[in-house]
Amino acid sequence: MSATGKASLVPAVNNAECPWDLFDSESYQQRNYATLHELDQIIIPKLARFFEEQNLGGDLEAVDVGPGTNLYPAMSMLPFAKSITLLEYSSTNIAWLEDEIGSYRESWNAFWRALADSSDHYGAIAEPGVLLKEVADVQKGSIFDLAEGRWDLGTMFFVAESITGMRDECAKATTRFVRSLKPGAPFAATFMENSRGYVVGGHTFPAVAVTEVDVLTLLRDVACDITLHPIRSPHLFRHGYDGMMLVTGVRSDTRSEPARESGWATISGRTGRRDRQHAAR
Repeated sequence: MSATGKASLVPAVNNAECPWDLFDSESYQQRNYATLHELDQIIIPKLARFFEEQNLGGDLEAVDVGPGTNLYPAMSMLPFAKSITLLEYSSTNIAWLEDEIGSYRESWNAFWRALADSSDHYGAIAEPGVLLKEVADVQKGSIFDLAEGRWDLGTMFFVAESITGMRDECAKATTRFVRSLKPGAPFAATFMENSRGYVVGGHTFPAVAVTEVDVLTLLRDVACDITLHPIRSPHLFRHGYDGMMLVTGVRSDTRSEPARESGWATISGRTGRRDRQHAAR
């Protein structure tokens, strides 16, 4: 059972026990990003408007931690970045990213149009695939080894809760991501809500079943100006989770240890704002 009382789809193993180098990248991309799904249509405008509101300029060093086979978080930072590091651990995903950035299939245009429809910053870029190839740098690395205070801007989509079945590792991954940014740097992160694990190419991968309160608790000591957007729809594209969460904020100056599991169930949701007015139900 997960912490929510729902049965997990896969055993709760730690990150090191997962077959990351056997991850079927193309299968995962085709299932999740070959077309623009409804939930991404909800996330992308909120993401674009958040970055637009930060008055970022155009010469930042940005990072997307754990991109897997999803290019749109990196694409969302294109108007503001002179370089974007795509930090990935899986060797199959690294090879996939290098090939994909080199060729940039047409299906990504739908994601770019959603960004451009949400902010003029994106509409001013005529060839996002060309620009991505110029500024993106795919690097192998672990989220657990991130140095502190390195980047000006960051994204982390569906990573911390989806690389382990252990709550302490999920907490560590979340805070390591935020602390890899410079103080005051804005970030956007997404989490699967109450994920019970997933299967890719015949291999099972664990997850930590996080809730809104869990995510806000994990971020409270390392970030400020936090807004959590519940992203929900009756049309989920696979079994094993209840919805998604988009969280935006800026890295605070505070150095802190990851939140302990015992605190997850006791911290009030008032640690951050909840944008329920615009939540998809």
